[in-house]
Amino acid sequence: MTFLDIKDIPLIYYCIFLSFAIHLIVFIPSYLNKTEKFFDFTGMLTYLSVIGFALYYKYNILGHIDIQSLILGVLISVWSLRLGIFLFYRILKAGEDDRFSELKKSFSKFLSVWILSAIWVSLTSIAALSVLTSKITNKDDYFMYLGILVWLFGFLFEVISDHQKTKFKNNLNNKDKFINTGLWSLSRHPNYFGEIILWFGIAIITIPFLSGWQYMVLISPIFVYFLLTSISGINLLEAKAEKKWGDSESYKEYKKNTPELIPKFWN
Repeated sequence: MTFLDIKDIPLIYYCIFLSFAIHLIVFIPSYLNKTEKFFDFTGMLTYLSVIGFALYYKYNILGHIDIQSLILGVLISVWSLRLGIFLFYRILKAGEDDRFSELKKSFSKFLSVWILSAIWVSLTSIAALSVLTSKITNKDDYFMYLGILVWLFGFLFEVISDHQKTKFKNNLNNKDKFINTGLWSLSRHPNYFGEIILWFGIAIITIPFLSGWQYMVLISPIFVYFLLTSISGINLLEAKAEKKWGDSESYKEYKKNTPELIPKFWN
């Protein structure tokens, strides 16, 4: 793959730099005001900015944008907008995210999660960015169609899961209860399963553009899986749930019969 460049510097480097720059700029007022309200919103803004930046310069340099780059840009933007708005609305309603209660008191600890978010954006989008910043135009549409289908499955799984949980929590009769209906009867974390799957869809679209060492960019969905299961996702939620419902027989039964991540589509 031959990358586009600006003044002899690969365009993809500018995209990664932009990811860190946006996060660091928003971090400053967030730390000063000890607030995490714009954390997830910043992630959304960064995805949109990086994708837009790459597409803009690709068009200006080549005079056109290939269909795969356009599709990748649309898929990531749609996912980012939906999730970013959903999370921003959720934290405005809740008032705070208890994951940040102690972190935002420390400059170094709070900064580390913003840097982690910048890394998150960079690594999750690295496969797509390798296409968006490439001179190569690939016409193998089979991978594109397959990737779109996989992305759509994952996206719908995530959206439906989030909707079901939001509806469940908004019902006052469910206060202090755990959700075990809908997609949450198939998996204890169906929203995360959907997110991991959609990033595999993104990676599939990029495969025909890659060769040799470039296949390393396919780390994108693997990184998403690792982060959501071991760093800032399932591991934290499972510990929180165990503390809250660990003595409940109904929760023990739910946990015993419901997979942690990969849905149980069979009896």
